[in-house]
Amino acid sequence: MTPAIALEWLFSVAPWAIRLGALIVVPFRRSPVATQSWLLLFFVAPWIGLVFYLAIGRPYHPQWRRLRVAQLWPIMHRSVSSIARVARPAALAQDVASTASLVSSIGQMPPLHGNAVEFLTDYDETIDRLVDDIARAERHVHLLFYIFAADRTGRRVMAALCDAARRGVVCRLLVDAIGSRRWAARIRRELQPAGVEVQEILPIRILGRSSRFDLRNHRKIAVIDGRVGYIGSQNVIDADHGFGWPNREVMVRARGPVVGELQAVFVADWFLETQQELVDHHLYPPAEDAGTSLGQVLPSGPDIKQGGVDELFVALIHSARNRVVIATPYFIPTDPLLKALQIAVRRGVEVSLLLSAYSDHPLVHLAQQSYYSELIDAGVTIHLFKSGFLHAKHMSIDETVAVVGSCNVDIRSFALNSEISIVLYDRAAALALGRIERDRLQQSDKINTCMWECRGLARKCAENIARLFSPLL
Repeated sequence: MTPAIALEWLFSVAPWAIRLGALIVVPFRRSPVATQSWLLLFFVAPWIGLVFYLAIGRPYHPQWRRLRVAQLWPIMHRSVSSIARVARPAALAQDVASTASLVSSIGQMPPLHGNAVEFLTDYDETIDRLVDDIARAERHVHLLFYIFAADRTGRRVMAALCDAARRGVVCRLLVDAIGSRRWAARIRRELQPAGVEVQEILPIRILGRSSRFDLRNHRKIAVIDGRVGYIGSQNVIDADHGFGWPNREVMVRARGPVVGELQAVFVADWFLETQQELVDHHLYPPAEDAGTSLGQVLPSGPDIKQGGVDELFVALIHSARNRVVIATPYFIPTDPLLKALQIAVRRGVEVSLLLSAYSDHPLVHLAQQSYYSELIDAGVTIHLFKSGFLHAKHMSIDETVAVVGSCNVDIRSFALNSEISIVLYDRAAALALGRIERDRLQQSDKINTCMWECRGLARKCAENIARLFSPLL
């Protein structure tokens, strides 16, 4: 075969071979919508599709990472057993028992009574409270954040960690290698000499064991002495970082047995990065009732094969009787989630979406907007928050269930990111979150159907094109 013939074969036959291979490989264990998006990319641009599919097409970690995950589950079971020994198991009312059972089946964490929870919405106050709790730490401080910056906010937390480490408190910090890439080296240089243990999550390396750049740990967790915990949407970075709009967040500060479940997730993530199992009875101190809230932690991500947080969202929407409010900066729903919202309205449930009017991801924002018309036609009310960048992720169902966490309501967060949520089966908590939602709804503009449909043809086309690739965003 002459070089000319070989080259001709490469450019004429190989693309069809790639397309044929895609028809065989892509649909395997993949949703129909994602399959359609991948096949469209393969048929329009087979070489580009092949490169992207090899890089990010399969939501699995490398083999070495999967072997480490297999070692993780016995550690998780030991952690949960430690929690069970010191916490009072929950006696569940019938209306929440099925939801709690679903959450337990996914994340392996039981619902626990006796918690006190606070919802923190003031950005600087949240950092103040975290720094104060670190200053009072006696035994250990465990932090896990997708973004941990060495800016004004980050340096306040770093100073608190250094002070704690110097007085003998064990301090460990996990940061995502991509989310914190600009600051990771500087953070290590400043914290490690003081005795703070710093570890990057899922580092990207040219040589040696590397991780997929698109599979990230998006969690935000803080645990102090096993007694105080933080969970939610806020990273450790200045509120107005990036594009200048101040971030609007919701964090939960928890005390009580549920903090042990946050601890178990940190212990698991620490093991995945270091192969060091943290074994210390001080990690899970005897649980004292701090309040009356019934709570449960739900970790989710590609390492967890039993299901995902999207299944919880769908189940909660189907269980709603009066009202559903969902707040998220990015909204690209799965088909079951979209259908659940539409059915809820037809059942007489008031469904409201609280979304950000601004976005730092233009293509994602276009794909998100492509869903607005069918949601509005179904009777869903969409509110665009304009008093800053809405970065909070939460859901309330009637006045009975509140969910707060790190997970956006989009396909990427459901399938590719390691996320964490706290589910509170508590009327007081649901009412407190409802007050936050009402306040932010008042700071938002409700989309007017007529005005929305009057947007230009070019805009509609751009939204529809972006939607074709929404499962890949």
